Amino acid sequence: QVRLLESGGGSVQAGGSLRLSCAASGDINSRYYMGWFRQAPGKEREGVAHFYLGGGVVGYAESVKGRFTIAQDNTKNTLYLQMNSLKPEDTARYYCAGDKRYSDYIHGTSRYWGQGTQVTVSS
Repeated sequence: QVRLLESGGGSVQAGGSLRLSCAASGDINSRYYMGWFRQAPGKEREGVAHFYLGGGVVGYAESVKGRFTIAQDNTKNTLYLQMNSLKPEDTARYYCAGDKRYSDYIHGTSRYWGQGTQVTVSS
């Protein structure tokens, strides 16, 4: 069993920054894919940034490349998403997800999900 707990969301003006954290506990290990998905009202959930705990960054959505950075703190079993140059279209609820199977993870059907944290960017 793996538990994921997000924090760090909030409200910010366009151009600002936020850092999201995802604290993982339980049976987490280096064979897991973890990362961030987001869902805005009326829209489908989309992948944002992805990480393989045994290898590093897997990739980013085109819409966030150059603005968002995903990173891991091994000592704390925590995954971070640094979000810079935020835009109103980044407004969404952000979820941390994790799974050993890449196909499940990347298609948004991970076994483990956090409860989400709201990010609101005003213009």
